[in-house]
Amino acid sequence: MSVLETRYLGLDLRSPLVASPSPATGKLDTLMRLDDAGIGAVVLPSLFEEEVEAETMTFAERMQEGAGVSGEAADYFPDVDLDHLGLDRHVRLVEEAVARLEAPVIASVNGRSAGGWVEYARILQDAGARAIELNMYDLAVDPDRSSAQVEEGYLALVRQVRAAVEVPVAVKLSPYFSSLANFARSAVLAGADGLVLFNRFYQPDVDLETLDVTPRLELSHPGEVRLPLRWIAILRPQLPGASLALTSGVASGEDLAKGLLAGADVVMTAAELLRRGPERAGDLLASLQEWMDAEEYLSVDQLRGSLAQHAVSDPGAFERAQYHRVLSSWRR
Repeated sequence: MSVLETRYLGLDLRSPLVASPSPATGKLDTLMRLDDAGIGAVVLPSLFEEEVEAETMTFAERMQEGAGVSGEAADYFPDVDLDHLGLDRHVRLVEEAVARLEAPVIASVNGRSAGGWVEYARILQDAGARAIELNMYDLAVDPDRSSAQVEEGYLALVRQVRAAVEVPVAVKLSPYFSSLANFARSAVLAGADGLVLFNRFYQPDVDLETLDVTPRLELSHPGEVRLPLRWIAILRPQLPGASLALTSGVASGEDLAKGLLAGADVVMTAAELLRRGPERAGDLLASLQEWMDAEEYLSVDQLRGSLAQHAVSDPGAFERAQYHRVLSSWRR
């Protein structure tokens, strides 16, 4: 039977399937079910700096309502448990997950200020997180900031967090860079131990009845796996020492196999776990193992990167060479 063990961010994992941030990784009960299903690692929901600030501010304002109206009432305020607030909630989840799970626990951070990125990364590390994932979910909308300035801001954050924590650091990227290969290499040189490809930017919608701009969540679908698959294959030979994680559109054991063949160290999924439940992780791993046994692969190490760009007979297949062929393949 083939061996599913792998390494990601210097961590030894029992399998190459990782649960990426979602409501499925936000509750201890679900995390334990993922652990029982054989998940390699879990990435907890992102700690958003503005969410923490907003929750804390709202709580403080509510506590001040009516203050001073009656001096006698001040004696009746109960002791308040603040564990429900953003920061404490994230810290508690890290601590509980680390204590209960066999799989390594990775914390995710999305900051708004340089100090926020660093502070929260350090706090989550101290709570027991085995690695930190920097969730760079941000839109560059200021016309006075050049692409070079935006990218340097990202790289400065990577350097600052890398200098502040001792655990490995992964950077979750979007595909929206003019020269993704250049930025990926720069992120690794800035201190990133690994890259996660790709972040999904959720787009707002317009409600025609209320004329409001409203959020709309649409889970990824299987076709989306081809974008990170392509870039994993391209970056694998360029970044041989960095960990690479593929995410977006992973819905089957075949998708796991493709990601590993392209050069990923791990393959992440969230949508499939939300649709089918935590136990789906076990099905995906069983399917991967069945395929590996049929193809006579002895281990994940053996198959990893065997279809990366440098290893295939036609490296241009991952670039423009197949563009016309794809367009002309359409049949009604």
